[in-house]
Amino acid sequence: MKNKVLFFLLLGILAGAQTNRFFYEYKFIPDSGNKEDVKKEMMLLDINKNGSAYYSHDKFVADSTSNADLMKQISSGSGSLNINKREKPGQVSYKVTKSYPDFSTYLFTNISTDRYKIKEDKKPEWKILPDKQKIGEYNTQKAVTSYGGREWTAWFSSDIPFQDGPYKFYGLPGLVVKIEDATGSHIMTLVGNKKINSPAEDKESALPENIRIPGLGGKEFEITKDQYKKAWKAYINDPTKNMREMMMKNGGESNTKVAFKMKTADGKELSDPNQVFREMEKRVKESLQKNNNPIEPDLLK
Repeated sequence: MKNKVLFFLLLGILAGAQTNRFFYEYKFIPDSGNKEDVKKEMMLLDINKNGSAYYSHDKFVADSTSNADLMKQISSGSGSLNINKREKPGQVSYKVTKSYPDFSTYLFTNISTDRYKIKEDKKPEWKILPDKQKIGEYNTQKAVTSYGGREWTAWFSSDIPFQDGPYKFYGLPGLVVKIEDATGSHIMTLVGNKKINSPAEDKESALPENIRIPGLGGKEFEITKDQYKKAWKAYINDPTKNMREMMMKNGGESNTKVAFKMKTADGKELSDPNQVFREMEKRVKESLQKNNNPIEPDLLK
């Protein structure tokens, strides 16, 4: 009886303007050489009749706050922006969207100040197995796939009538409740859901396209996977190129002066552009060394 109620509830959501938000606990190991360091992030999968969006809750909140602050500075007419480069909540920076009914899938991510929209050209090919187990309150069945350079095991529930799931996973006869790669480096588990009136990310206030901040605002470039791989390699070779170009343009056509500030690990504040760029390059290289275990290795080859 409970499953029937859930079924008709979700059908009602699809028929109306509401969105069903699924909460996934994402556990991941950024550094393959340090498997004891397991990170956690609460991810959201918003599903409505048009499609779905998968993104980090903490990053959305942090970006919304930063956008509001920058928009306030812009509207004040002071002619300058104070951009404090600091660590912010949200460890997962990408977003994945799928449109129904064809499940066209896009990965939204950024490299430095550039934002990219990458169309997925492959779909998960599943092998459904007879194994079943109960995960939380959900009755699930096992399926496996090879995707993005990893071997994955999924547990899906036909009680939830969405052929969707976290990240780029979809196509099973029910919602993916849990999925884990063979190394145990990436695990996404459904922990709850609720109805909302509209997806929160639709309310994000956009920055002007000439204001280019890493991970915030700006224009999205739609590119292929191969083009993204080239952009990634160029970034690794010269991590601060985009930031230097933005400083040289002095804020672009708006003639807005952009001031960079950054604090070192010992709390020293840097304001000189050359010092800031050196510190940024140092941090990028350190970050790449510690984040060598991405969810989709094939995308960064």
